[in-house]
Amino acid sequence: MLSKPKIENQSSFFFTLEDTLNQRHPLYILANKVDWQMFEEEFKVLYCLDNGRPAKPIRLMVGLLILKHIRNISDESVVEQWAENLYYQYFCGCNEFVNAAPCEASELVHFRKRIGEKGIELILKESIRINGEDSNDDDVSVDTTVQEKNITFPTDDKLHKKINKLPRGRAPEVL
Repeated sequence: MLSKPKIENQSSFFFTLEDTLNQRHPLYILANKVDWQMFEEEFKVLYCLDNGRPAKPIRLMVGLLILKHIRNISDESVVEQWAENLYYQYFCGCNEFVNAAPCEASELVHFRKRIGEKGIELILKESIRINGEDSNDDDVSVDTTVQEKNITFPTDDKLHKKINKLPRGRAPEVL
């Protein structure tokens, strides 16, 4: 069942994450660039409206998947770190600090199965859109210093084979 949006008439008595966090932090900036409403509209059709246990918010689940891939960590780690990291919580749509895990790690597996390959592709397209906004260049710079080159260097073994192939009585050419 799709969860109902929370109505927050009054913000926290002490502070909100938006007011507290460094607005130049990469996750803070990224949270404000992602089109979260698009994910809500695309994925809400995958939920039943009137029966079953209310689901976790779609932004939370998509945010956890994005964080998992950004940080290259496991489902268990992203859920564990979420409770400790204010920027993770802000990225996933929380307005106040929560000191508990947002969900079980297995719920991420179920969410990935629910959205399927098309949902993962949608997340990838949004990532490409966001990263494409930052680049103003039409040129692509490629660092080829780590690519293999078609260069062979003379070694004793190669020289030995070359000498063996020469006809008898002929000296090898010196470079």
